[in-house]
Amino acid sequence: MNILVTGSEGYIGTRLTAWLMAHGHSVRGLDTGYYRDGTLYLDPLAMPAAPPTVYKDLRNLTPGDFAGVEAVVHLAELSNDPLGELNPEITYRINHRGSVDIARAARAAGVARLVYASSCSVYGVAAGDLVDESSPLDPQTAYARCKTLVERDLAPMADDSFCVTFLRNATAYGPSPRMRFDIVLNDLCALAWTGRHIAMQSDGSPWRPLVHVEDICEAVRCVLDAPAAAVNGEVFNVGNTQENYRVRELAEIVAAVFPGCTVSAGPARGDNRSYRVSFDKIAACLPGYRTRWTARRGAEEFLRLFTRIALAEDAYRFRAFTRLKQLQHLLRTRQVDDDLAWTRA
Repeated sequence: MNILVTGSEGYIGTRLTAWLMAHGHSVRGLDTGYYRDGTLYLDPLAMPAAPPTVYKDLRNLTPGDFAGVEAVVHLAELSNDPLGELNPEITYRINHRGSVDIARAARAAGVARLVYASSCSVYGVAAGDLVDESSPLDPQTAYARCKTLVERDLAPMADDSFCVTFLRNATAYGPSPRMRFDIVLNDLCALAWTGRHIAMQSDGSPWRPLVHVEDICEAVRCVLDAPAAAVNGEVFNVGNTQENYRVRELAEIVAAVFPGCTVSAGPARGDNRSYRVSFDKIAACLPGYRTRWTARRGAEEFLRLFTRIALAEDAYRFRAFTRLKQLQHLLRTRQVDDDLAWTRA
């Protein structure tokens, strides 16, 4: 299948393109290039070649950009809650309207399938019973609200000629060349390695469902390989029901893996986002899909990686590995304008 991956040079995108190519798909990428400053490590054996990539703002795409494409996997958005709150209006232009425009252009170009990377953050505050794909949504941030709006606006586009699938990913973790240290398990592991101490900024009580980046890649692959009738118009939470954790539990798991690491908790904070998620539907209904990773195995993987590359404090703190820091740098240096569009050198 000829697949276009938007956000192909991001945290998930760099892993996903290699994953799809390894499974026999023809892949090309599209990326704005915001995060090209940062590469944490190289893995030429696992990722022997990057796909051909076009660097273009997703807000400027036209049907011609989708010529010859059979499926689009859409990852390219401002990618977390703090970044979304930097300028909520720009977040809506990119994450909501930009994503809807991509779907319309792809459909007009004759693309047969679109997989949209949504998020379990749409559930917001749901720390009691497990929530599933039929539960009410309660987005707490611009980022999460945009996810709900894109789902709302793309769902009516699904028909016999345009298969649309929504993947509500749990909080991702795991190594990627375009690393992110602004997501919970990745950050905890880096703290454990560089300082041998995890000083939590809260009491660690909120719940988070976790999923390894490879398990996200496998979900995308299974959706693309599934019969359209099995996935068209469907929403799948991506993860494993056993992988719901309180943040303090994750800190304890990490501390047990990294030698000599200790943990301290802080006060309760105002951020009330907390949700426990059921992933029974994807396990039962997506042909061939199963998760392979646990949080502990993920921490052990990070310990091996950090040992191999001798991760230093300055690399962990480097701006390109924290999405908000990198965009603030590009704004401060006027490499992008106030609309987050690239300026001329």
